[in-house]
Amino acid sequence: MSPTNKTSTNSVKAPPTHIAIVMDGNGRWAKSRGLPRSSGHQKGVKSVRTIVKHCAKIGVNTLTLFAFSSENMNRPSEEVGLLFKLFFTVLRNETKKLKDNNIKLDIIGDLSVFTPETQDLAENAQQQLQNNTGLNLVIAANYGGQWDITEAAKKIAAKAAKGEINPGSIDNKVFSVHTALAQYPRVDLLIRTSGEVRVSNFLLWDIAYSELYFCDTLWPDFDANSLVLAINNFHSRNRRFGERNGEK
Repeated sequence: MSPTNKTSTNSVKAPPTHIAIVMDGNGRWAKSRGLPRSSGHQKGVKSVRTIVKHCAKIGVNTLTLFAFSSENMNRPSEEVGLLFKLFFTVLRNETKKLKDNNIKLDIIGDLSVFTPETQDLAENAQQQLQNNTGLNLVIAANYGGQWDITEAAKKIAAKAAKGEINPGSIDNKVFSVHTALAQYPRVDLLIRTSGEVRVSNFLLWDIAYSELYFCDTLWPDFDANSLVLAINNFHSRNRRFGERNGEK
């Protein structure tokens, strides 16, 4: 679990290249205040703005946010509808701000569940921001790690059937270039808020050697200081990637 002491946002060390976050706890945040779940999700959007802004400020290359998983589709239809509506509203309202701040946007996941209007909005937003050169912001929407791996396997199988890939040559590198995050650096740090200690089917292929950081803070309360704590904790780890770093 994460430390709970406070630290200054000015004390952050050089950031990890790629940070991924499971943004958990919106519902509990709202419930603890006697508010509808919608209030938690709306407050959570404000935390997204804060963290995106701070990651851009400190020089993070890629930030991947788990907006909602494919499993979230099993929640009550009213909440799913709220998430879809919120996704549409954020895309519509935030694209210009992202453009003004030189942030590139990529949306991964099975977007076929969304309305044609939302799909068009998502495509247009990505096109408008594709030439930006600052932070790479990746939003995982209706995404699941197992889905990602399955889709990569389908792409490879199709190429193998056409003779474009020799099945005997398929290795980690070949597989990696067919996943949703193929064009981005490996995930260095995975953060999950709200006290839950699991990855919940998020980026299963990509976090093989990521450092995992779990904190009790509910996502609507996660701020720049919380991010600094996570990054400083990341720097306290001895990353060996399965090796011994010279030890015997």
